[in-house]
This record gives sequence, C-alpha cells and structure tokens, in this order.
Amino acid sequence: MDQVPLCDTQQDGRKESSMSAVLSDYYLWIKALHVVALISWMAGLLYLPRLFVYHAQAEPGSELSETLKIMERKLLRLIMNPAMIVTFITGFVMIGSNTGLMQGAGWLHAKITLVFLLAGFHGYLSVCRKKFLVDANTRSHKFYRLMNEVPTVLMILIVILVIVRPF
Repeated sequence: MDQVPLCDTQQDGRKESSMSAVLSDYYLWIKALHVVALISWMAGLLYLPRLFVYHAQAEPGSELSETLKIMERKLLRLIMNPAMIVTFITGFVMIGSNTGLMQGAGWLHAKITLVFLLAGFHGYLSVCRKKFLVDANTRSHKFYRLMNEVPTVLMILIVILVIVRPF
C-alpha cells in the first residue's frame, strides 16, 4: 500500500505549510473518498449508455420513453455529476498534497489524460440525454451498445496504469 510521508519538514529543512500538513494527515481518507466517488461515477458511465439502448428502442412519447427521460436525468444530475466533481476535486487535492507524484511519473500523466477522456465522454452522454429529452435522437440502439464499451476500456487502462505503473 502507498505510504504517505507524515513528517512536517521538507527535504531542504523548511517546515511545510499547515495546509500541506493537514492534507498529509488526511491523505488516505481523501484517497478513499476519491475511490468511492470514482466507483459511483463509473457506475453511471456504464449505466447511462445502457438506458440509451432501451430509449433508442422505445417509441418517442411513449410511457417507457418518458420514464427513461426521468431516469436518465436523475442518474446524470444526482449521481454522475456530483461523483465526477468529487473525483476531480479529491484527485487534484491528492496531487497538490504530494507534488512529487508528477515528477517522472509518466503513468500518472497518462492516467490524467484518460480521466479527461472519461470526462469528455461524460459530456457527450449529457448531450445525448438532451437529444432524447426532446425526442431528437437519431442514433440506433446498436450505436449505444458500442458506446457502452468506451468507459469499460478507459477504466481498464486507468486501473492498469495505477496498479502496474508501467512507466
């Protein structure tokens, strides 16, 4: 398990700022919150395209279509958006509290790039939801089945980067 230095003296002998010391004391709690938020965000990223598969097959204006609109809105606004925000905040706090992570850590740069791709995918799903909302979707259910694989592939790559740290 990663150990976080809990001392309050920097390498050059100067004292760390009190904020940095506080972050150091709570680093593992912040990391735990980061993982929980990420799991929640990923659940939404995996589920919303599945709802779109069903929505693309539903007749516009039908009871099913209207129910899916509500489910999609709640999933995005109540789970996915807050979870993504907490994931980003806790990630930035962890990096900010341990700036040495960024030096010579190609894996972390690659991970951050993939996380921004996940955020872009999140934004794309939001655009799709708005099209479904006004019954303007033009994509087939097969398209959304394929889109359902995007977060899975990105998640696998991110986990490999974090655990294996290949570069």
